[in-house]
Amino acid sequence: MRSMMLYNKFLLHRLIVIAALPQELADRRGLGVHYEELNLHLQRQYQVESITGLLLIYPSCMLHIIESSSEVLVSLLQNLKDMQERTDCILVEAPRVLLMSHDLPSRLFQQWSYKVLNVQARTLGEESEEETTETLVSRVLSILLKLGNHPEIVKKTLPGSVLDGAPELIVPQEVLVWLLSRKELLSPQQYLQTYHSALNVLMHSECLAITKAPQMSYGRQM
Repeated sequence: MRSMMLYNKFLLHRLIVIAALPQELADRRGLGVHYEELNLHLQRQYQVESITGLLLIYPSCMLHIIESSSEVLVSLLQNLKDMQERTDCILVEAPRVLLMSHDLPSRLFQQWSYKVLNVQARTLGEESEEETTETLVSRVLSILLKLGNHPEIVKKTLPGSVLDGAPELIVPQEVLVWLLSRKELLSPQQYLQTYHSALNVLMHSECLAITKAPQMSYGRQM
């Protein structure tokens, strides 16, 4: 079990979460500062090479992509869960896990950054609201992949600067709002319960000396 945990520590994983923003959140930059400080803390705690990704802060919701070790991503989910259990939390509401991808060959982003969006980039027709959750998630992932593969991003330009000149690469806020209402998406608490249950199964299997451990799947793959 220890050897597998050490192996997973150095693998690259990607987490994408969405959440609504409370109406009483006066300064949305506070959310960016919160994650800047949390990322630095986790990087020191787990001694990982780097935490990369992008936090987009919309007027009414957020979209957060994080790339790092499994330990860091689980800690970020735990932080979201803890915030939801605090009565004085005014940063996020009703977070949902959009995606967890494992064992990735490369990163989408070269560093972590955040951007506060003051206008809605695009709007969609009412028929889009009736699309399946899978279709909406695929739409989000398609736009993020285009952003991550933008030539300027590859050159380590901050995504925020790229988005200023290419608003079509901003995921429409409406899509995120619709996804927040979909019950198929797990909350951080539900996801962590699934994660720890699968981990317990793996530990139990190793204790029984089963040579082929069960494949763990924690959600949608990217």
